[in-house]
Amino acid sequence: MLPDTDELAEVLLDLAVPHEDINALVAQRRTLTADAGAMRLVAECVEALVRDMGEIVEYGDGLQLIARTAEAPAALRRIFPAYVFVAALPHTRAYHRARGVPADVSRRTLTDLGRNMAVHRRRHGTTGVQSPQWLVLHLRGELYQLGRLHFQRARLWSGAARGLAAAGMAAATGTLCLDLHIPDFLGPLTPAACDRSVALAGEFFAKHYPEEEYRSVMCHSWLLDPQLKRYLPADSNIVRFQERFRIAPRDAESADTEPVQFVFGDPELPVAGLPRRTSVERAVGDHLRSGGHWYIGHGWFPLPEEGLRPSNG
Repeated sequence: MLPDTDELAEVLLDLAVPHEDINALVAQRRTLTADAGAMRLVAECVEALVRDMGEIVEYGDGLQLIARTAEAPAALRRIFPAYVFVAALPHTRAYHRARGVPADVSRRTLTDLGRNMAVHRRRHGTTGVQSPQWLVLHLRGELYQLGRLHFQRARLWSGAARGLAAAGMAAATGTLCLDLHIPDFLGPLTPAACDRSVALAGEFFAKHYPEEEYRSVMCHSWLLDPQLKRYLPADSNIVRFQERFRIAPRDAESADTEPVQFVFGDPELPVAGLPRRTSVERAVGDHLRSGGHWYIGHGWFPLPEEGLRPSNG
């Protein structure tokens, strides 16, 4: 179920796992495979995650993976989800091939394991998987990296449907939509890069999921908090990113740790000492230090019509 020691190192490299983490995963493989209970747990997790492959279930199975990780031997818990990810890869790749997903899209999508582990190391200084529930979306064919952005096959839940309907979207609970996410470690969020990603998404889902009609893209992020416009110039990448969207009402509850996590790498950093090196760092930190709060914003925009269906030619 798991690659042997030599092959495992190569697989991890293909998944963009940081070099300083590969030795630990290879070394602990022996501990894992010598424990029949732990190997059975890997098999059960894989079976649960690939069941109904391709169905839109969002984060439900991811929460199950977190719960099951607690059953792993203590020495393996921080890295256990990485072994589940590797063991599930053949199922995911077979699904991608069956859907005709290009090899480069499949490869770049699955390298999010490495990005996730890089985030864990940046925050904790150790080998580990930061957000196992997030990676379930990749394993099940619910999310793809297309250029600069991630796009997730999703359905509107009731709260999102109400908010987006108030912003002018013809939305009802259960409506198919694409959730847009902004991965780290991929350079600036330029308008040109976003334009390209949106165009790629329109083409990709029309071709590889022709039975699912995606008419809109939505995003739920602190980057859509309108307060950012008070601090950033009109031509900044973040402000121009916001202007793509028709903004719906923001959350009522503040989410101050979100920008601290994504801008500075650790949501627990003391606000008083946050650096002020860039305009975004100054915006996030100065706003919090002045007693303000940040909120998750919500927005949507229509997917270009030419991306709705593949051509018949």
